[in-house]
Amino acid sequence: MNIQFACPVCERPARLTCPGPSSWQCPGCDHLLSVQPEVADGRVEACAICGNHELYKKKDFPHWLGLTILTVACAASVLTYGWYYKWLTWAILIGSALIDGVMYLLVGDVVVCYRCQAHYRGLPAGAAFRPYELGIAERYRQEQIRLEQLKAGKNP
Repeated sequence: MNIQFACPVCERPARLTCPGPSSWQCPGCDHLLSVQPEVADGRVEACAICGNHELYKKKDFPHWLGLTILTVACAASVLTYGWYYKWLTWAILIGSALIDGVMYLLVGDVVVCYRCQAHYRGLPAGAAFRPYELGIAERYRQEQIRLEQLKAGKNP
């Protein structure tokens, strides 16, 4: 299992490959983190970083690449349509949709923690993990805001 996460103290990006319980020390702030992955039947039960039980799955694909393909296809189709090459316009649009569909089928899933945004790769993301839900994510975003406000109130 490959875990990509941010240090809970200094938020420095980190990666950890752990087949079982291990410890990790942040090179930036020397924070020691005990990583205890709860794995049952090949799937993660809770986040190994923060202990949260709410996880979701998404495609392990860089969003910038998908948006770049879409932008290039739209710009090229507008140009070819302006030059009255309608068949080329349709070929570009359908071709970009086919490329997108093939990439969707080839790219695997990654499991993500709602609270700490730790990414888990190398796991079978079966039916136990549901897709991203905005309501759950908003709850954790509000929790983070409240924690930051409490820290600011205690340390003026």
